[in-house]
Amino acid sequence: MSVMVSVSEAQRTRTSEKYTAHPPEVLPMFVAEMDSVPAEPVREALERAVRDGDTGYVGHTRVLPEVFADFAGRRWGWDVDPDLVRTTTDVSVAAVEVLRRVVEPGDQVVVMPPVYPPFWEYVREAGGTVTEVPLRAPDGDPDPFDTTAGWRIDLDGIARAFAGGARTVLLCNPHNPLGLVHARDDLVALARLAAEWDAVVVSDEIHAPLTHADAAFTPFLTCGPEAVEHGVALTSASKAWNLAGTKCALMVGASERARAWFDGLPVEVVERTGILGYTASVAAFRDGEPWLASLLGELATNRRVLAEELGAALPGAGYRQPQASYLAWIDLRALPWGDGPAVVLLERAAVALSDGRDFGRQGAGHVRLNFGCSEETLREGLTRLASAR
Repeated sequence: MSVMVSVSEAQRTRTSEKYTAHPPEVLPMFVAEMDSVPAEPVREALERAVRDGDTGYVGHTRVLPEVFADFAGRRWGWDVDPDLVRTTTDVSVAAVEVLRRVVEPGDQVVVMPPVYPPFWEYVREAGGTVTEVPLRAPDGDPDPFDTTAGWRIDLDGIARAFAGGARTVLLCNPHNPLGLVHARDDLVALARLAAEWDAVVVSDEIHAPLTHADAAFTPFLTCGPEAVEHGVALTSASKAWNLAGTKCALMVGASERARAWFDGLPVEVVERTGILGYTASVAAFRDGEPWLASLLGELATNRRVLAEELGAALPGAGYRQPQASYLAWIDLRALPWGDGPAVVLLERAAVALSDGRDFGRQGAGHVRLNFGCSEETLREGLTRLASAR
């Protein structure tokens, strides 16, 4: 049984941003939300909580840290200490609150565009200033049957940023919008640079459970003693199990330094965790892997369909299959649509895509397409995109 429903069915019953930001005739393929049905263990856990009236403030319990530690050990061989896990509302709140603990007002924080648009706002909200160190792009024309492995962290650029005063890196691993799973060697080198300059790496790992079979995700905190001492990881079940609205994320440390940062958080940072999000996250990490395996199978099919058919729909489009996530980063600079092709495609094809410019100046002429949908919906999207030529 498919974990996806048709977009028309989702539009009839759902009230989230994906299905209400545009008129119903527009095919929504922008925001990172899937057209999926809930995993059965998650649905049952939420139904039970609502039936029993367990909808109050989140309790003081180690259940989710312990369940996540078990999941991380099974999935990635990552030995997580539940005593060094805290929860909060979502990864955006986690990022801002951790940054507030590790930066002083005006401090430089490195981000690596093209990257998830709120990263700039996280830094500003925490009182820092952004220093951009763009990822190194692959050489040559993209092969749609390659993955995003040609992209790399610019370690020399990070070193220059540290020499210029930066002391924090906001890392996206896997990297949104590219679907890049950073190479372990690069993460180890980043950790060593952080140790050399006494910097901190805050690693957003929300897309990690969505790593595809031809890639291997490396948690930053497993990258040696330097990463342990200088890192914090942020994660959630929200992307992999489509639970963003239930509001729960995890902050994971591996050192006494991280414990001190967590203990210094305002008590409300943890108290604002949604109890339904906590409940759903426990069910997802503990019992949701069979559903996740089915999801990854469907996403792998869609990833391949894009590789096989995007060139016919939009000749000249550049695309590499993502190593993680259900997000495709598409280069449309060869088409005569200027820096903002998402605007053109919305007008001409009634397909809503994310505007590449939102991900940094490197995104001009690009779009991000969400293929977390049924294959039928994806093919409809390709047909509509072809009509825009």
